[in-house]
Amino acid sequence: MKVVAIVQARMGSSRLPGKVLKKISGRSMLHRVVSRLRASHLTDDLIVATTTLAKDDAIVEECQDCGVPSYRGDENDVLDRYFRAAESTKADIVVRVTSDCPLIDPEITDKTIRAFLRGQPAYASNTLVRTYPRGLDTEVISRNALTRAWQEARRPYEREHVTPYIIEHPADFQLLSVTDAEDYSAHRWTVDTPEDLAFVRAIYSRHEDAMFSWRDVLKLLEAEPELADLNRSVVQKAMH
Repeated sequence: MKVVAIVQARMGSSRLPGKVLKKISGRSMLHRVVSRLRASHLTDDLIVATTTLAKDDAIVEECQDCGVPSYRGDENDVLDRYFRAAESTKADIVVRVTSDCPLIDPEITDKTIRAFLRGQPAYASNTLVRTYPRGLDTEVISRNALTRAWQEARRPYEREHVTPYIIEHPADFQLLSVTDAEDYSAHRWTVDTPEDLAFVRAIYSRHEDAMFSWRDVLKLLEAEPELADLNRSVVQKAMH
C-alpha cells in the first residue's frame, strides 16, 4: 500500500496573497511544510499539487529548490487536482495536508496514518472532532474513496475543499476520528492572515532547531502566553 502525502499550494489567497512563499526564519512556508512532512515515517512519497496559472510558476520553482515533485491542475477544482496527483504517483492512500500549516507535526501525521492503516476506513482525520490545534490538520483517504468523491461530488465547495463529499456522506464512507486525550482545539496555528504569520514567525524565532514538536510549542505558549495574542482575534473562514 503506497502512502503519498499531497500538499496543496497556490499563490492566490484572499487574506494573505502569496502566503505559501512568505519567509519563516529564512525559509518559505512551503519549505517548512515539506521539511516537516519528510520526517514522517509512514509516507512513501510526497508531492505538491498546485495550479496551471502563471503566478504559480513560483510554486513549481520552490518545489524544485526543495527537491520535491509537483503536479499542476485546475485552480478551483482541487478535488480533481488531488485525484490526478494521486494517479501520477500511483498512490493507494492519500494524505492531505495544506501548505498553510508550517507547524504540521510528523508525529501527528503518522498517528493519523497509523490509525487509518489499523482500522482500514475510507477516511481518517484529526479534524472530524477537533482536539488538536488548528494547523496540525491531517486527512488520510483511501484511493477508492477519493475516486468516488471525484466522480460524484458536484457542488463547488465539495470540489474546492476535496473531502466534504466524503465527510458529509457517512452512510457511504466509513469515517475514523483521531483525537488526543486533551483538548487543544482553541489554539490557532494555521496561516491565513498577517496576524497568523506573525504568530508562526514568533514560534520559529524561539527555536534553534526548526524541527521542534507540537508539544514544544505548547510548552512555549505556557511560558509566553502573550504570543497567542498575536492572532487571537482571527476568525476562521467558513467552508461554504
